[in-house]
Amino acid sequence: MTTTAVTTRRSARKPKGDGHLRREEILTAAERIFVAEGYEGATIRKIADEVGVSSTALYMHFPDKGGILLEICERTIIQLLERNAAIAAKPLDAATRVKQMLDSYMRWGFEHPNAYLLVFAGVHPVSPIWHDGTADMSARCYDIFSGAVREIAAEGRLRTGTADSAAQALWAACHGVVALLTSRPNFDWAPTEELIEVTLDGLMNGLVVD
Repeated sequence: MTTTAVTTRRSARKPKGDGHLRREEILTAAERIFVAEGYEGATIRKIADEVGVSSTALYMHFPDKGGILLEICERTIIQLLERNAAIAAKPLDAATRVKQMLDSYMRWGFEHPNAYLLVFAGVHPVSPIWHDGTADMSARCYDIFSGAVREIAAEGRLRTGTADSAAQALWAACHGVVALLTSRPNFDWAPTEELIEVTLDGLMNGLVVD
């Protein structure tokens, strides 16, 4: 799959001593470079040049590019986990919670296109760099979502499939929309809001009995 990194203007090189202000910029620049050039093609020098700091200053924040990639992955999973946990705690029926989780997932992807492509849609999987804690958080994030789908199944409201196949199909479909819109920006897509609404309405109405 060919992906297109979402670019922003390169930062001007900052005076010596400002490196401690640049952690967020380092992560943002690294996302773009990892997506555009792959993990192997990215170098500390390229990331430092993009941010406008020296390689030495960058090493004050991260030990190597693996450390940068790990933090991008962890931050992504933590944010999605927090969103799912907050929605799961709402006193709403299971179908509403599932739809809200999918909506939140898609919107996060559109708001953070480079991180999304890197963590979820890269040609080269990044999961091998995750430590056990990151893998556990990722599993919990999916378990919260699939647990709500299991509630729907337990209520006898699935039109077809099992709780497992329904949860996987719902997630895969939403992932496909985000990945395609993010990686194929030159296609004449319908408005994003409309696509989100059509996708979710079609999925939920097709799988869940009112």
